[in-house]
Amino acid sequence: MATEEPPFSLLDEAAIAAVPLQHDPYEFAFVENAMPLAAKEAVLADAPTIPDRGSYALPDLRYGPNFGAAVKDLLSARFRRLVEQKFDMDLSKCPPCIVMMGNTSGHYNEGYAHPDSKHKIVTVLVGFTREWPYERGRLRVLRSSDRDDYAFEFAPEFGRMLMFRVSDKSWHGFLPQKGRRMSLQLCYVDSDWYVRREYWRHTVSAFAKSVPIVNKVIEWAPRKF
Repeated sequence: MATEEPPFSLLDEAAIAAVPLQHDPYEFAFVENAMPLAAKEAVLADAPTIPDRGSYALPDLRYGPNFGAAVKDLLSARFRRLVEQKFDMDLSKCPPCIVMMGNTSGHYNEGYAHPDSKHKIVTVLVGFTREWPYERGRLRVLRSSDRDDYAFEFAPEFGRMLMFRVSDKSWHGFLPQKGRRMSLQLCYVDSDWYVRREYWRHTVSAFAKSVPIVNKVIEWAPRKF
């Protein structure tokens, strides 16, 4: 007999299920409050401390139980099925990979427009920023590689969730803005090999950024270092 899955600890299942799938300029869905605002302070108090710009592999980060509850919900089969229903697809053979961003420097090479790797099937972005008062730095759903050619944008604040089917048209990015910008990226990918590669790549990047002179070079390097 199959055991019944436990309900989410934090995610608002009804809110995620209810949002419509958009088709312009590609398939995406946006949830304004994927987690209750009442949980905001407890979750953010337990969030990992991310020292530098760029993305870090989740296994390399330390965090407390309240943030861990959000991660557990996102990695659950229950959440995967919500995503499957939204996009009418089977992700059961697509392992999840999670990386996190904590800060942006405002340098020119951040937020560049990209459609995501061909190894990614669906990308889910979740905001964990306490507040984002800036006009720049909002995540944009783009119609092209031009970051000013956008169909939708939102501040990466706590509980806001964007999910999209990855394709050669799934352009997204943001205009550079210095700030404390905490967000989580969950991707369902095509193989365990790709998960291992991504975690290794971000681990090496994190080590490089811990060396001051190397970090300075990375800050001004082109595109996605």
